[in-house]
Order: sequence, then structure tokens, then C-alpha cells
Amino acid sequence: MNRSTPNRERSAAQLLATFGSAPSTRPTPPAVTRPPRQRLNQPVAPRRGHPRRGQGWSPVLPPLTVYQASTHEIGGLFPLLSATPTPAVGARIGYDVHSGGAFYCHPVEWVLRNMCANPNMVIFGEPGKGKSSTVVAFLLRMMVFGVRTLISGDVKGEYSPLLRALGVTPIMLGSGSHARLNALDLGPLAARWNGWSVDRQREELDSVLGRWVQLLVALAEAQGYNPTVTDEAVLSAVLRRLIGAAEGYTRLRPITIPDVHRELANPDLALWQEMRFSNRRHFLDHLRSITDALANLISGPLAGLFDEPTNITVDWDAPAQSMDLSRLRSRGDHAVAIALTCLGSWSSLATDLQEDGDLRIVVRDEIWRQLRLGLRAVQAVDSELRLSRAERKIQILVSHKPSDFLSVGNTGSQEVAIAKDLLALCSTRILFGQSTRVADELADDLALSDKEQQTTTGWANDRKGRALWKVENRTGYKVQTVLSRLEQTIFDTNAQLRQRHRDTREPR
Repeated sequence: MNRSTPNRERSAAQLLATFGSAPSTRPTPPAVTRPPRQRLNQPVAPRRGHPRRGQGWSPVLPPLTVYQASTHEIGGLFPLLSATPTPAVGARIGYDVHSGGAFYCHPVEWVLRNMCANPNMVIFGEPGKGKSSTVVAFLLRMMVFGVRTLISGDVKGEYSPLLRALGVTPIMLGSGSHARLNALDLGPLAARWNGWSVDRQREELDSVLGRWVQLLVALAEAQGYNPTVTDEAVLSAVLRRLIGAAEGYTRLRPITIPDVHRELANPDLALWQEMRFSNRRHFLDHLRSITDALANLISGPLAGLFDEPTNITVDWDAPAQSMDLSRLRSRGDHAVAIALTCLGSWSSLATDLQEDGDLRIVVRDEIWRQLRLGLRAVQAVDSELRLSRAERKIQILVSHKPSDFLSVGNTGSQEVAIAKDLLALCSTRILFGQSTRVADELADDLALSDKEQQTTTGWANDRKGRALWKVENRTGYKVQTVLSRLEQTIFDTNAQLRQRHRDTREPR
């Protein structure tokens, strides 16, 4: 007999296990809820403040007071209103006080961007206000862009420390210096002569001879003689004979001012007949004044400086060149002015023969000295300013006040009229601190507003390096020049005063 298997009841879990794994009977843990993320910088007050006294609200009694003004005047109350900033290209001078941003200066870029008509600059300011340090900072920082500089006559020797820091030896003229600079030196023209075609040689030589004639005429005029057209024609013929231009432009002979004086004082038959004089005595009598004027350059206070062959080597490719005239001050202002005229003609050779695309900066410090030499000297400066765009030059005129340009002659004279228009040929005007009387002159000559005039007499006088920059007819920029520690040492124009003061305090 078979024993039967007892029937056992199965649970629901056992029945479900027949079709798969048994489900878990453990209780499901509750979901973890994270606290909300705390916001940083939570406002502690409503956007408009608490509506009670002292918490951002201030009652205003009606009717409301309305003040209307232009953006030029309201800019002092609301500092975000300022002049249009200059493009960030060129030398970084300092910062714009209105906007707080950096201020850059590149006159050529300003011309290309139609901000001004020409790249020339004129600088006015009383001594000790930072004119020289700002100019030197601009020169140094423009060298980064490959722009070379020529200081055409450093009357006070303020640019020599910069050249020595750059490894360039400045040209020293005057007592204690053996350097000689021929005013009729060919300069780079002689070195490049053989590589030019005959047409290029003729073109360059005509330009140089024309400049030499104007130089000799200006030197004669500076001594009280008014040259005639015949004088210029004779000088041109003499220079061509001396340099060898009549020999087919094969080679050039170096000439000096004594050579020109010798030809005028002892002319040969061919010269006075070529110039259509009746006889030799007629030639000598007519050219007696200009001959004596050139003789004064040979035996006068400038004897030996510009009437001998050049005995120094000039690096025409140096980033900067300077001609230090600080040792000539003992010979009088007239001697310094004549030296500036000679250097102006000589330095033009360095800038005229620059390569295509090169830019040059020409600094004319103490420009008033040269302008007082007469009409020809004023016309030479006027011509340089007018041709600055075509010749790719940035002309910088440095003076103390606008009246310096009006003291070049008698009131109503031609040189005064030309000198007065020189300001119009400088689109960028940099105005440092001035007295009230001079500020009135600036306001009249440069059409300054009342606020701009107050800037030159007040704000600009409070700290060294402050100036009002006027670019054409735009609103002036209040700029503070910023110098590094090294630049402050190099640009220190008061170094001689400090040294002299220490020497007097120390016991002997």
C-alpha cells in the first residue's frame, strides 16, 4: 500500500518564487530630501531700501528742482559722462581723470582715424610742471613701435640722460667739447649716393642745395641783413661749383662755410661773369653784407662749431639722436638761436632720407629762440609743419606760453602773422599748469571754454604731470602722466638742483 504525501499550503512568496526570484520583504527606506541651496550675497534690504528715514529713502518736497546743463558741465557731477576715449594704440601716457581709463597717444593714428588734421603737437606750460618728462615718456614709449626720434637742439640738456640710458651718445657742442658739426655736411646723402640713379642723385642734390641756400640766407638775416634774390642765386651757384655738381654728379666734395665765404670774398672771372655782374668790384660791393655775415660765423661766438668738417660719427639708425647745446648758453641767446638754425637744417637730412613707412619724431624745444631770428627762420618752421604728413614726421614744439610765438618781430609784421598761424598747424595742444594771465591768452588763441581754462589754472597746477590735452576741437582730456620708478630717475630735470643743494649743505 502506498503511503500518500501530506498536502502542504504554500505562501504567496513561494508561489511567486516559482516564476522568478522572490521579492524582498524589507521595508523601503524613505527618500532623503536635501535642504535647499543657500544663495550667496543675499540682499539684506529691498532693492529700493527700507521705506523709512536713514534707510535709503529721502523725502523730496514738491515741486522738484530741475537743473539743465550740457554734458560738458554735468560731467563733474556725474563722472560716467566723459569725453570720447582715445583709441588704445600708441604710447600709453597715463590715465584720463574723467573716465579713469588709460590714455594713449599716437598722432599718426589720430590722423588716420579722422580725429585731427595733422600729427603735429605743441606743448605749453610753466617751468617745473612736467613738460619735459611727458615729452620724454612719449618718445621712449613710441620707440616700441619703431618710431625714431631726433631732438633738434637740446638747449638745457634734458634729453641726454634718456639717450645715455638707451646706449646712445648725444652730440655735445660747446665749451669743453671737441665735437664739430659741419652745417653743410652731406650726412647720409654721401653714404647712399653711389647706390642711386642719376635722376635720383639730381633730385636729392637739388633738395639739399636749396636747403643750404635757405640756411645761409637765414644766418645772414639773423645778423640784421635782408638778403635779396640775387644773393640767393649767387649762393646757389657757389654751392654747386664747390660740391662738384657741374662735373656730372660723379662724386661730391665736402664743403664748409669758410669755403663759401672764400668764393664770395675772392671770386674768379667765371663766377661774376656767369652771374652777369659788370665787373669784379660790382660783385664784391653787392655781396659785401652777406659775405661779412658769413665771416661772423667763422670768427664770432660760434667759431669752430659749424664751420669745420664733421669729426664725429653719427648713428643714423639709432632709436634717438640728440644735439646737446647746454654748453652754448654762456655764449648768449643769439648764439644758441643760430646754432638751432644750423642744426635744424642739418637734422633735416636725417629725416628726409628715411625709409618708406618709417616715422620720425622731431622735437623742437625752446622753439621761441629760433623764431626770433627773423622771417626766414619762421618760414622754415612753418614749412616743416606743413609737410609733416607727406614726410611722415611728428613735429613737437615746446614753449612756455603763446605770446612766445608773437614776440618774433614787430606787431603786424609778416613773421608775426606766420608765427601766429603755427598754432593752427598743430592739431594736438598739450596745456600744462599756467598762471591766470597766460591762461587768458590760451583761452583766446585756442578757443578754450571756461571749464578748460579753469583746468589749466587750477587742477593742472596741483600736481606735476597734469595737463589738458586738446585734440582739434574735441572736448579736452584731463590727463595725468604716470612714470615708472626708473623713468622718474631718468627724467628728473631737478637732479642738478638737488646735487647743487647737497653740495652747499655739506661742510667743506
